Formats: sequence, C-alpha cells, structure tokens
Amino acid sequence: MNNSAFNFQALSPDLILDALESVGLIAESGLTALNSYENRVYQFLGEDRKRYVVKFYRPERWTQEQIHEEHQFSLDMSDAEIPAVAPLSINENTLHHYQGYMFTVFPSVGGRQYEIDNLDQLEWVGRFLGRIHQVGSESLFSARPTIGVDEYLFRPREVLAQCPLIPKSLREPFLSATDQLIRTTCEYWHTDWQPLRLHGDCHPGNILWRDGPLFVDMDDARNGPAIQDLWMLLHGPQSEQRLQLDILLEAYGEFADIDTRELSLIEPLRAMRMVYYLAWVARRWEDPAFPKSFPWMQDEDFWRSQIAAFTEQVKKLQAPPLQLMPMY
Repeated sequence: MNNSAFNFQALSPDLILDALESVGLIAESGLTALNSYENRVYQFLGEDRKRYVVKFYRPERWTQEQIHEEHQFSLDMSDAEIPAVAPLSINENTLHHYQGYMFTVFPSVGGRQYEIDNLDQLEWVGRFLGRIHQVGSESLFSARPTIGVDEYLFRPREVLAQCPLIPKSLREPFLSATDQLIRTTCEYWHTDWQPLRLHGDCHPGNILWRDGPLFVDMDDARNGPAIQDLWMLLHGPQSEQRLQLDILLEAYGEFADIDTRELSLIEPLRAMRMVYYLAWVARRWEDPAFPKSFPWMQDEDFWRSQIAAFTEQVKKLQAPPLQLMPMY
C-alpha cells in the first residue's frame, strides 16, 4: 500500500471511537477534525468532561521507536516545567495501536495565536527556546534523523523529478533552477555545529499564547543545529530581522549558548525547507486531503513562481549572512 495515502479514508468516526475505547476513553461528544495534513488529529470531550486530542500517526512515516523518542522529548520538557504539550500516559503507555494505526492522546489546550510582530512575545519565546535546548542538549535522538542535505535536498530532488504536477513546458527550467539551488546550498551548508534535540518545526503556527508561549506539534523533532528552531521566527526586511534576532538571542542566551557561526546556516536551511516542502506535498498527493488543500500545485503560475523563488534564494545564499546588530 502506498504510504502517502495508507487509506486514511478508512479512519472513520466509528474506528476512531473504537480505538479510544480500546484504551478506556469514551468520547461523549466532539471528534472535531483539527488542522493537520501529515497526520489525522481530532478533538473530543471525554465522559469525564475533559477535552482531549487524539493523533493518528501517518503509518510508515515514523517507526515506533522514533515516536517514542518524540514523546520522551516532550515529557523531558514537561518535567523541566517548559510549556510544551506532552502526550498522556494511559495504561503506562503514550503510544497505542489499533487496526494498523498508531495513535496518541494529548490534553486539549487552548490559546491565542502567537503574534509575530509582538517583540515582547518574541522575547518570551527566546527564553523558552533556550530552556528547550538546555533539555535538548542532554542527549541526542538515536532513532530520529539529523538535519542534512540528503533528507532535505537530494531525496526531494528525486521526488520532484518524477512529479506529474509540474507542467511539461516548465519541467526542464524548474529542475534546472532546483539543481542550481541545491548546488549553491551545498556550497554554503556546513556541519561545523553541535547537534542537539530540536523541536524541528518551530514556526509561529506551532506556538500558542496562553499567559506565555505554549509549544505544540513535536512531529518533526530531530537532531540539528540550534538555529533551526529560531530562524523561522524571523520575518520582514533584513533590518527588522536583525532586531528580531537580537531580541531572540539575548533572551535565548539567558539559558543556553549559541555558536553565532550558525547564523550562516539560516539561508541554507531556508533553501532546504523550500525544496523539501514541495517534495513533501508531491509525496502525499494520493492522500485526498492534499489536492483539496493545495489546489494551486496544479497551476502553471505556481511552478513559474517556484522557479523565480528558487532563483531568488540562490542570490540570498550568495549574499552576506544575517548578522547581529553592532554594539556601541
């Protein structure tokens, strides 16, 4: 069976309810689908009148051992009083199995959207990322991967080469732009950094605000450089990014040190994410949720825009990297 689809359509309300009942949870109401493309996530109200979230992992994406490592990292953060949503232990297990699916139950937590232009919130997030990386540096994942060009560039290039969504008239210029971006990224990528366990996908959408930041969705946790968990919080013109970076790193530095040489990895990491993202959607296209959510992937104008974006990213890679603001 193609693991890009794995017939998530078979994940009916009855199957979900039966899976929950298999671990002793009765859903009184709810089963509200939450926004998740990679997995299937539902909120429900239990018979104890508490709200929960159940997450069904996309089969064959992560092994059981890799999921356990994700859970342990979340629990390590929770033990350190870091506001990250950790899985619930039910019958002494955080990972459960039902009819070929692996699933986990979390407490349902609410919160406002993180405000990307709020510098006070950015400062808070910086402090907690420092604390997260304190915990992350205590050990490394052994089953989960380490960020690198093979996973984020070379394997995605193979997927894109076979992608039927790319118009024939644009296939050659798109792949040429992709190859140029990969070559340039590899020129500026280096591994002269100390790996640690990371959130891995710490963009504003994975931060809620609830009297402070609340970090959610550890599904992409892996080993890598510390800057991976910081760069996606920067936005706007370079002058604004420098200010944001100063605030972020000053707060981060209260709890953890960062090698400022990692700033040169920001644009390579951005390039890697750009290529990986397109290949991720292409891999999952047989999942009915993806054509519905990414209809523009079938438009010629979209692929033209990607050629332009890849070409522009090559220029950003070749420009001097983002630096901290000068001290006076």
